[in-house]
Amino acid sequence: MKTLITLAFSSILLACFNQQKPAEGLKITHLTGDFYVYTTYKNFGGTIIPSNSMYLLTKAGLVMFDTPWDSTQFQPLLDSIEKRHHQKVVLAISTHYHADRTAGLEFLKQQRVKTYTSKQTYDLCKTHNEKQAQYYFNADTTFTVGEYSFATVYPGAGHTKDNIVIWFPKEKILYGGCFVKSTQSPDLGNVADADVKAWPTSVKNVLNKCPDPQYVIPGHFSWENPKSLDYTLQLLKDYKPDKQ
Repeated sequence: MKTLITLAFSSILLACFNQQKPAEGLKITHLTGDFYVYTTYKNFGGTIIPSNSMYLLTKAGLVMFDTPWDSTQFQPLLDSIEKRHHQKVVLAISTHYHADRTAGLEFLKQQRVKTYTSKQTYDLCKTHNEKQAQYYFNADTTFTVGEYSFATVYPGAGHTKDNIVIWFPKEKILYGGCFVKSTQSPDLGNVADADVKAWPTSVKNVLNKCPDPQYVIPGHFSWENPKSLDYTLQLLKDYKPDKQ
């Protein structure tokens, strides 16, 4: 019965997102200060799924974290950014190898944007025939762009074995990507490439390395509740392989 209730809740939730999808397929939301969340949408198995990414305005140009999932939104996103902020994208970092994070990497390279992933993600993109970044880093790395500094953090395997998060220690903003589940998510979602056993320890590593975040941005669904890491831990505790 519990499984049936979970499936029913998932169906209702996804149906709501089907109805709420913006007609243009792109939504940009101001987060705080110079930080913005942009959401694109993809038909996945007959259901429209929202995919969150983030960008940051700096004095040296705009930085993107992950790319649009929907290829029809690559150029509209850049056009919207230039119209809204009068800035060019100078750097993009993808947080794992799945297409909802990397689909736009080749397009951005063609626009002369510097694109980065971890070396692990770079290799997995090649193995799985996903778009690859131009550059890669081998370990946790601090980037400074204009007046902002942020760190890439590899916590260990979770949603995928290569997933990283982005931490802004001064602003207390954590961009979690698909490693973090929204409190609006009824379950862990796609676990085909997940390491569910390692994931709880990896979440605890993020809690230790990225303490007291004021904003936590998950890869899909709402980010209004900053307790997404705790919620992810609870979903992992409740996870049963036959439920998903």
